[in-house]
Amino acid sequence: MAKTSDSNGKTSNGRLFTTQQSLDSYVKSICDIMRRSNCAGALQYVPELTWILFLRILDELEAGEQDELEALGQDFKPSIGFPYRWREWAAPHDEDPLKQVDGLPQGWKRKELTDGAEGEFFKFLHTDLIPHLKALKTLPDATPRQKVISEILSSVERTRIDTEKNFLDILDKVHNIHLEGIDPTHIFPLSQVYEGLLLKMGEKGNDGGQFFTPRVVIRAMVKAIDPKIGETIYDPGCGTGGFLAEGFNHIRQALGDHIDADQQETLKYKTFYGREKDNAIYPIALANLVLHGIDLPHLWHGNTLTGGVTYDGLYDGAPSQFDVLLMNPPFGGKEDKAAQTDFAYKTSSTQALFLQHTLAAMKNGGRCGIVLDEGILFRTNETAFVQTKRKLLDDCDVWAIVSLPPGVFTAAGAGVKTNLVFFTKGKPTESIWYYDLSDRKVTKKKPLLDKDFDPFFELLPSRGDSDCSWTVTRADIEAKNFDLKAVNPNKVNEEDDRTPTQLLDIIEAKGKEVEAALAKLRG
Repeated sequence: MAKTSDSNGKTSNGRLFTTQQSLDSYVKSICDIMRRSNCAGALQYVPELTWILFLRILDELEAGEQDELEALGQDFKPSIGFPYRWREWAAPHDEDPLKQVDGLPQGWKRKELTDGAEGEFFKFLHTDLIPHLKALKTLPDATPRQKVISEILSSVERTRIDTEKNFLDILDKVHNIHLEGIDPTHIFPLSQVYEGLLLKMGEKGNDGGQFFTPRVVIRAMVKAIDPKIGETIYDPGCGTGGFLAEGFNHIRQALGDHIDADQQETLKYKTFYGREKDNAIYPIALANLVLHGIDLPHLWHGNTLTGGVTYDGLYDGAPSQFDVLLMNPPFGGKEDKAAQTDFAYKTSSTQALFLQHTLAAMKNGGRCGIVLDEGILFRTNETAFVQTKRKLLDDCDVWAIVSLPPGVFTAAGAGVKTNLVFFTKGKPTESIWYYDLSDRKVTKKKPLLDKDFDPFFELLPSRGDSDCSWTVTRADIEAKNFDLKAVNPNKVNEEDDRTPTQLLDIIEAKGKEVEAALAKLRG
C-alpha cells in the first residue's frame, strides 16, 4: 500500500493540506454537514467526529505498521479484523490494484452495502460494526490497542447522523484526512485541529466548559512544573486530556532529535495516567491523547473521589503515586457523603477533596500544579478547608501561587476568580512566593496570552520581589489561620479610603471657596 503524491498536490489517498487554515477549513466543512444532520452543537458533533476520525487514523497507522513488518518478512495482526477495518467499510470504493485489501478492492464492503436495499448500511453500522468494536476489549487476548478502540466507542450506540447519504458524505471527507496528507514541513499536527474542536466544546453556552481548561493556562503550568522523560504524569480529573497532551508535547520538544527507541516507548506507553468519570468525555480524552501520539493512555473510567469504577482495563499496573500531577478540579462542585468517606477532612467541596487526593497521590519529591478557585484559598470558616491547607503546607513546599485575572475561565462558563498553585512534596512550606496577574484585563477578544506569563517565568528562578510579586512567611500565614489568598502589598491603592465625614468637610470647604470667588466677581 505504497503512498505517493502527484504534481497537482494530491496524495494517493486524496488531499494534501499545506497550511493550518486549509486543514481547519476542511474539518469545519465536515462539522457543517454534521450540524445540518442532527448534530446541532459541539457537544453532539465532536463526540461523533471523534470515533469516526479515530478509526480513520488508526487504519492508516496500522497500514503503515503492516508495510514495515511485511518488508522485514514478519507477520502483522491488525487490531480490527475483516471486514471491520476502515479500508473495507468506510473508504470509497476504488478498483486500483495498489489499494487492494487482502485481494479485494478498497471499500468493497461499503459498495456491497450501498448497492443493496436502502438502510443496509446503517443496519451494518448499528447491529454489526459498532457492537463488534465495543466488544474487542472482552477478547481473552485483547491487546491494549483493542481496549482503547472499545473504550473510544464505549458511549456510541448508533450514529447521530440522520441519513445514510449524509453519513457517507462525512466518511468521504474524513477519508481525505490522513497523516501523509499533512505537509511535514509545517508544524500543525492533526491533534492541533482536534484541540480546536475541543475548544468549541469549552465555549460559553456549552456544558463542555466544565471539562476544558484554557490551553494558555495549561502550557504555563506544564512549563513551570517541567516534567521529564521517565517521570510518571497524572491528572485525577483529566476531562478532555489537555494536561496530559501538553505534558507529552513538552517532553517530546525537550528531547528534540535526540530521542532514542527506549525513550520513545516510555513516552508513548509508560508515562501518562488519568481518571475521568463522564461517560461522554472519557472517550474524547482517549482519542485526543492517541492523536497527540500517546499510543497507550492509561485512563481510568470512574469516580476518582468515591473509587467507583466503570472501566479500569487501561489502568492495569498503574502506580499508586506519581512524579508529576497536573489538574484543574471542577469549580464549585459539591459531593455527597459517599465521596467523603475515604478522606480525613470531611467536606462537600469537590476541590478540597481533590486537593486531599492529590497529596496522597504524590511521591516524595513529586511536583504538582493545580488550578484552585479563590474560595479554597481564603476560606477559614470551615474546619476541613483549614485542615487541608495546613496539611498541604506541612507535607509540601508551596513554592508559588499565581493569581489569575478574572474572566480567564468565563469562556468556559465559569466566572470564578482562580489561582495556580505549585508545590513539591517532601518538606514543609517556610514561605510562599506570590505572583499577581490579576490586573490583566481579559475579555473574549483579548484572551490571556502566553506572553502574559513571561514576567512570571523571568522572576520564578529567583522568586524575586517586584510590583507584581512578593513573599509571605509561614508565620504570617498561620497568623491568618491559613488564608492563602493573594493580596499584593505592592499594589498602589487607588481606592478612596476617606470617611463620609471627611468628604463632607472637603465639600463644605470647597463650597465656601466657590462662594467667596463668586462674591469677589460680583463686587
